[in-house]
Amino acid sequence: MKPTPLLEIHNLTVSYGERIVLDDISLSLANGSVLVVIGPNGAGKTTLIRAISGVIPAHPGQIVLEGRSLAGLNHAERAQLFAVVPQARNLPPAFTAWETVLLGRTPYLNWFGQTSKTDEEIVRQAMSQTDTLSLAQRRVGELSGGEQQRLLLARALAQQPRVLLLDEPVTHLDMHYQITILDQIRELARENKISVLAVLHDINMAVRFADQTALLVGGKVIASGSPAEVLTPARLSDAYDLPREIFKYFIAQP
Repeated sequence: MKPTPLLEIHNLTVSYGERIVLDDISLSLANGSVLVVIGPNGAGKTTLIRAISGVIPAHPGQIVLEGRSLAGLNHAERAQLFAVVPQARNLPPAFTAWETVLLGRTPYLNWFGQTSKTDEEIVRQAMSQTDTLSLAQRRVGELSGGEQQRLLLARALAQQPRVLLLDEPVTHLDMHYQITILDQIRELARENKISVLAVLHDINMAVRFADQTALLVGGKVIASGSPAEVLTPARLSDAYDLPREIFKYFIAQP
């Protein structure tokens, strides 16, 4: 039986003036599944994440979560449903790591911004899952790029989203943390029934991490399906304009 989609994207188009950046994108994510989007630079991968999260307008197109259209939701309502780990780090250097992750609870706070013991426990759990709890009292400006990237992930997990959007979430991490973090995200997705859409450049990581894969080229989804179906040497050769032989040895089996 085909899994019921948690998130559905229908005919999503994004244009900057006359230039079409995303052209009629349709994708779906099942409960507890991971969809990895890959493609060459300039394919529109980051734009896709920004459009889904509501940062930029998409027209035409529709985003449906659990059968409900998200058109008209305000920022706070979207922030309770979607959490984003962006490609670029822009964290306040004077904040402690704890204060930074606590920002993930902002969509749930009252008008006075008061946090509860429940909020603090959720933050503690998110930091534990990303191996950042030992950094809690350190200033962000003192942390390495990899440590800051893990804080971004912890902040996103603290939002308790229904959908987690990851834009190159492990770029600044060594291989140990890349594998550890991605495996943890996949486990959390399955346990908590969260949909994950991740942009990755590393094809081998995509094979290891993804339940489903979409190949995005020139703003269009060229292929979508299982990694074995999508990440073929022929398709990747065309997408990246490289000899087919390179991908025969580059793609590892999960």
